[in-house]
Amino acid sequence: MDESLSPAIHNAAFGALGLDWTYLTLPVPPGKLRRAIRELRATPHFAGANVTMPHKEGVVRLMDEVTEDAARLRAVNTIVVGVGGLAGHNTDAPGFTRFLEEDAGFDPAGRTALILGAGGAARACALSLARGGASSVTVAARDAGRAAAALRTLEGIPVRAVAISWSDAASVSADVVVNATPVTDPRQLPVPEIHSGQLVVDLWYRPMVTPLVAVAREAGAAAFTGLGLLVHQAALSFELWTGQAAPLPAMSAAALAALAVRATEEDGPPHQ
Repeated sequence: MDESLSPAIHNAAFGALGLDWTYLTLPVPPGKLRRAIRELRATPHFAGANVTMPHKEGVVRLMDEVTEDAARLRAVNTIVVGVGGLAGHNTDAPGFTRFLEEDAGFDPAGRTALILGAGGAARACALSLARGGASSVTVAARDAGRAAAALRTLEGIPVRAVAISWSDAASVSADVVVNATPVTDPRQLPVPEIHSGQLVVDLWYRPMVTPLVAVAREAGAAAFTGLGLLVHQAALSFELWTGQAAPLPAMSAAALAALAVRATEEDGPPHQ
């Protein structure tokens, strides 16, 4: 889902703080990951890198050390180059926590959560909610085995973790519902009845108001796309690389501007 927003977000942050840094995209074809990591080690002046799919899991074994979150999630999305080698981090779970606190104003303590999907983003959201004190975290996936595997991320955390079938999700009562699947049409999602007082998060952020967010807002729920998570996890990466507080307003503005440009390009010029 990240595509090419990261250069705009990070370069805006570097500019806001007057840092002579540049964020570049370096496509890595399948089968070339090990070579790319060797080149990262050998190239001077790199402070680190982000890792996107499909390499987040494969890069774990190529790190000199990994953080607890990267180990739990079995995925690295941020590499920090240091004197001791390459450290693998995962900023998705703390990024979601920051989004909940700072953007959504939602405290998960004692609340119930339903997550649709069992991939890396779903695992990160589940970890964030469990650490935040959620009373229960339910994961629904088309593959029941994947749902159960996703919940192994929460081992050792005092939370009621439940894996259910995709079709059963519509009957779950939840204070927060997270769509962490590639499905964008709410009619194809087993979303419970949405009502006022709920929080609905659709991790898609294109369009800027996704169909699920529109439906949820119409029903009176607080609803957000995944743009907040994207910006907050990027801010955490920025802080790891630079040691400075991320300029969130500049990063958010850059993300919104980039999305607006894309929307204009996709829609084409207005009809005369």
